[in-house]
Parts: sequence; structure tokens; C-alpha cells
Amino acid sequence: MIQFDSNIFPKTKGAYIIGGSIRDLILGRTPADYDIAVLGNPEKFANHVALKTNGRLVEMGKPGKMIIRVVTENNIIDISPVNGPTIEDDLNQRDFTINAMAYDLSTGAIIDVLGGLQDLEEKKVKMVSKQVFKKDPIRLLRAFRMGACLGFDIEPQTGSAIAREAMIIQEAAGERIRLELFKMFETHKSHYYLSQMAETGLLTSIFPELGKLRKCFQNRHHCYDVFEHSIKAYGHLEEILSNPNNFLPAGSHRGIAGIDRQKAILLKCAILLHDIGKPAAKSLDNSGHARFYGHARKGADMAKSISKRFKFATRERNFIDFIIRNHIRPLSLFSAQQNKTLTHKGLTRFFMKCKDNTPYLLLHTIADIKGKQDKVNAENKAFITFVKGMIDEYFAEFSPKSKTQPLITGHDLIEEFGLTPSPFFKKILSLAEEARMSNTIGSKPEALKLVKDFLKQQKKYQT
Repeated sequence: MIQFDSNIFPKTKGAYIIGGSIRDLILGRTPADYDIAVLGNPEKFANHVALKTNGRLVEMGKPGKMIIRVVTENNIIDISPVNGPTIEDDLNQRDFTINAMAYDLSTGAIIDVLGGLQDLEEKKVKMVSKQVFKKDPIRLLRAFRMGACLGFDIEPQTGSAIAREAMIIQEAAGERIRLELFKMFETHKSHYYLSQMAETGLLTSIFPELGKLRKCFQNRHHCYDVFEHSIKAYGHLEEILSNPNNFLPAGSHRGIAGIDRQKAILLKCAILLHDIGKPAAKSLDNSGHARFYGHARKGADMAKSISKRFKFATRERNFIDFIIRNHIRPLSLFSAQQNKTLTHKGLTRFFMKCKDNTPYLLLHTIADIKGKQDKVNAENKAFITFVKGMIDEYFAEFSPKSKTQPLITGHDLIEEFGLTPSPFFKKILSLAEEARMSNTIGSKPEALKLVKDFLKQQKKYQT
């Protein structure tokens, strides 16, 4: 039995709830919005709905393909003409069977001409016809996004059709691809569907840069080529993000559980692309071992181009760039710790550079290491333990302290030392803040002395 607020929609002959909204209603979900197809006069129906809901009317689309949107306090309702002489004709032009059902508002009957109800019961994403992907290539990706959102499997013939048509995804607008990817990455089991996308060739059709990672073999620290490593690292990251309490100390996993959902999506993008610079950076040393010097920089530059291709926002591009460009840095800190040269000030400097991105970069690092081999060896276990300790210190010490007031400000530099505002201010204040955050100093007089000594040293060098 379908449950919805019947007061919203009048019992109008020739008016139907269609698409994903009827699918969600059948599944017992509350739709985020409603799609209504109307035989006859959509404007009249829309005006009636707007009157009953105190909604606002917005006309969208091009002439001949006009959609009237009713925006209410709780819902968005899109009303359009039936596409064809009958509702059955309309349903036959849709993408997947579970989206090709209609609810007749006048009779309460479900119209299912393509077996959508059975596919819902069997949890399958099945194409309406072999032409659906040619009509709109974004449907190739939407199949996997819907599978991830609903927990459904791609029906075998549909999967085969996607494999045949994979390349035409490049005809879809970049922003539409980004939207579908983000919706898929937001789910907790997208790795399963990402792996299927890789098998069909759709993933490398979307990201041709990933195709070059296949058969790009690495060194003794890796048992996979770069492509398989990237997919496995993605899976480990998703598992950590979904169940942080299984991987991190209690204080840390509470912090991770509260991380920004949008940044978690972008972090998945970053780990998928983090090693795309390796083929271009690959070289062999005198012993014949593979080296990838500079791959993080090359990969970040390539990822920035990809982000522009898919119309990512500037802040989204910058976040992905930061993660990829810096994903080797935690390993450098670990090497310093192993050599007993890592200081608390050095760790603080890392936190200050990464700021709010610190936990994201460190989670990326753990997933990256776990994706190297089937079984984590002793060296990698030690590294993961080290990174977990950094995450714990970030949430327990650095983050709370960073929210407290600094010991001195630019005003103090003017009043105490007669300095005039300049870019040099930032260097001086960062020096004092680094000392405060690393517990080297703890009072304003100590901060002023630190600045005084620094200025003396600078003057000495200049003379």
C-alpha cells in the first residue's frame, strides 16, 4: 500500500506520480521530491497543487519541454506533460524498469508495463530497452549510482550493455557526471559498484587517466599494479569512514564520525586519483627497482585538470589537490620518527600546514598503506600505528588548542617593536604560534622575547 499525503494531489484523471518518487513510495521511503506526469493541462494541475499547498510556481526548461515546479514548505513537485499519447508510451521511454512505473491519482492503481515491481522485489537495476544509453549516456553511470543508493545489483544484460556502450559516457556533460559520482560516493558501499564500473570499462571511460595505471607495476612494497592498488585503497578508505570505531582510538573515532560529509566524498575522489601521476613519474634505479619521484606533484596537477573537466567548485578542486599533493608527507614524518629525528615542533608544523585537512590526509594515508598488500606487514603496521597516534594527538591536543587565542597579534608587533604591517607579519606570527602550539612557550612575555630574538637575528643577517 502506497502511503503519501493525499491532500497534496487532487484525484485527477490523467495525472500520475511517476519515476523515482513512485519507486520510493513503493519501497516505503519518503521521496525527496515528486514527479507528476499529466495528460491534458499540466498548468491547471500545477495551479491546483500550488493553491492546496501554498506553494510557489516556477517554470523550468525549454518550450515544448516545459516543467512546472511547485515549491512547498516540505516538498518539491515537478509537473510535466505525459511524454507520448498515453502514460504507457511515457513509461517505455524511461531509463530503468524500477523508474518506469506510475501511480494513477484518479484510481489509485499502479501501472507497471515493464516489470518494475518484480525488479524492485528482486533488487535489480534493469534497463528499459537497449536504446536507453544512446538516448542519454549519463544513464550508464546512473545505473551504478542507483545500485549503490538502493543496494541493488545491475541486471546481467544491463551490465553487458553498459560494457558495450561505456565510451559514450564521454558525451555526457561534466557536471552531470560529477553529480552522479558524488551521489554514489556518498553511500557506504560504493566500492562494490566502483569495482563493477572498472570491470565494464565505464570507470576508465570516465577517467581515461586511470587506464594508464593498469600494468604499471610497482616495487617490493606493493603486490598490485597501480590501478588495482587505487581501487583497493578506495575500499579501505570507505570502510574506515563507515566504521571509524573499528580502526581508531575512542577519542579519535568520535572526531572522525563528525567530519564533513562533503569532504568525505571528495576524499574518495582523491584516493581514487592519488597515484595517477605514477606512470609519468616512473623510473628504474641501478638495481632495476621502480621509483616514482615527484608522482604526488604530477598527480595533483592531473587531478586539477580532471576536476575542471567535471566542473568541480574551486574549493573542491583545492581540497583534492591538497590531499594528492601532500599524501607522501606522513610517510616522511614516520621516517623521521624511525630515525629519532622527529620533534614535537616538527609534528606541530605539519598540523599547522594541514589545518582542518589533517584528519582527512591521515585517513587517506592509512587507506593507502592498507591497499598495498593483502596482509599488512610489520613495517606497515608500525606506520599505521604511528598515523593513528597522530590522529589522536590532533583531536586531543592540537585541535582544541588551535581554537584558543594566540599569545600575540599584529597589534603587539606594531606597539612593542614599531613594525609596520607587511607580509613579514605573517612569518613572525606563525613563528610565535608554532612555538605556542608545540608548548615551547606559554605566555605573552615569552612570545615577545621570541620575536625580539628573531628580529635581532634577522638584523644580524642583514648587516
